[in-house]
Amino acid sequence: LIPGSPVSMVSSEGNARVMVERSANGHFEVIADVNGQALRMLIDTGASSIVLSDDDAKRAGFDPSTLRFQIPVATANGTAMVARARAQEVRIGAIARSDVPVYIAQPGRLGQSLLGMSFINTLSGFELRGDRIVLQD
Repeated sequence: LIPGSPVSMVSSEGNARVMVERSANGHFEVIADVNGQALRMLIDTGASSIVLSDDDAKRAGFDPSTLRFQIPVATANGTAMVARARAQEVRIGAIARSDVPVYIAQPGRLGQSLLGMSFINTLSGFELRGDRIVLQD
């Protein structure tokens, strides 16, 4: 497995399982498609929502000039302001969700996008197996 590249398996019943290998930095990072753009995201069970960095938001088609950064969020680095938006689709391998609420961080406030619990809670489960995490649809 290549760290970050989701490996999908689909059962005969149509249930998808996506496996992601732990990155060299010790975190679980995944290459997710957001609005058709591949973005490297940290799988973060400590984040309540999907949060895109400013650069990733631009790549996914969000126009920063139309965003209102007025929602305060608590982070490990203090309080930050984010804007609310909706992604047409967020896809991790064979697992896809449409019309997904996301938050977008102010420019320079977030180094890496986060795949938080708002996505993970839509799954039937996930499990940690050594250096792999398996997302179950």
